[in-house]
Amino acid sequence: MRLARQCYVDSMVQSRSSGSLLIRPGVPFNAVKVFSATMFSDRDQLGEKVTRWVAENSHVQVTEMTVTQSSDASFHCIAITVFYRDPTRAKA
Repeated sequence: MRLARQCYVDSMVQSRSSGSLLIRPGVPFNAVKVFSATMFSDRDQLGEKVTRWVAENSHVQVTEMTVTQSSDASFHCIAITVFYRDPTRAKA
């Protein structure tokens, strides 16, 4: 049984990679927005979706973006994580 479980785990995490773009060094973020997609057509439009959200939320200061790709035997997932500073949020 343990061998079967390990084979399952090995097939679930075949690859992961990521990259970050630091846009505003020294500006602390106070919010995060994650965009993700697994279907090909959704992955193809993910960048446009992020661009649209940034344009619609021009009051925020994007501080960093991270793109993460992960795959298993059946699916490929892309996630774009946007770190930003929202001046309308109350200070903690």
